Amino acid sequence: MTVIFSKKCELGLQAVLFLSIKKDKMILNATVISEELKVPKEFVSKVLQILTESGIVGSKKGKSGGFYLAKRPSQIKLIDIVNAIDGTSIFENCVLGFPGCSNDKPCPVHDKWGKLRDDAYKMMSEETLEQLKEKTLQKILNL
Repeated sequence: MTVIFSKKCELGLQAVLFLSIKKDKMILNATVISEELKVPKEFVSKVLQILTESGIVGSKKGKSGGFYLAKRPSQIKLIDIVNAIDGTSIFENCVLGFPGCSNDKPCPVHDKWGKLRDDAYKMMSEETLEQLKEKTLQKILNL
């Protein structure tokens, strides 16, 4: 169950992590990616097009076309993917959706969520795909 990211963002994170364990600039079509991640091909294509527009993923058209990482895994952080798909407002806004939630006028979970939110943002801003390669490989192999 998603706690803070959309399904689209979850899939984007998974797809980019999947591409990061492949050889440099290896082109994979949406069918291969969807089969590996066990998600609908159309959903994969839609999400990867968003990531192509952001410059994280590249695409090649045609019979031997598909998707590949447009940057080295060491240059991509998880927060880049989140920002391209969902934006970063979840790290700025009230998790319960209360307008005007702030340190001066906190919601019921403001203090606890604030720490979790800050920790999550920090982790996603520091971790590169290169650093996550081994764990990603193990996870993909066990899907």
